[in-house]
Amino acid sequence: MSNLPALVNDAAVMAALGGLAYTAAVFVVAATSVLSGNADRRRDARATLTILLRRRGSR
Repeated sequence: MSNLPALVNDAAVMAALGGLAYTAAVFVVAATSVLSGNADRRRDARATLTILLRRRGSR
């Protein structure tokens, strides 16, 4: 009997958990960049969000 179905299932679960963790991190950083009262913290959160989303900031 092959272990392939169990390995595929485990890989799918790990990928889903990784995607969920990444989504939660992006959500927290985005919320911080909008809701923080400190300008430096907002700027840092926006820079981190730019890195996480792999897009270029406006220059």
